[in-house]
Amino acid sequence: MNSLLTALPYIQIVLAILLAVLVLMQKTGSSLGGAFGGGDNFSSAFHTRRGLEKSLFNVTIIIAILFVASTILSFIFR
Repeated sequence: MNSLLTALPYIQIVLAILLAVLVLMQKTGSSLGGAFGGGDNFSSAFHTRRGLEKSLFNVTIIIAILFVASTILSFIFR
């Protein structure tokens, strides 16, 4: 248990860096104006993820869940 408490901050740092990199790697569908309805292409916000984009999206969700779980564990055991 003590080794988990020692390693947990390092695990959170690695997960945070991975999460930031994965979010930045994802392709954006439109500019800021598109978020408020000012985009030229109406369907730019709605598209089907396929291949690498879908895998990247799923890995991002998994890393985010692991990050939240490690943060909750950090609060419980301290």
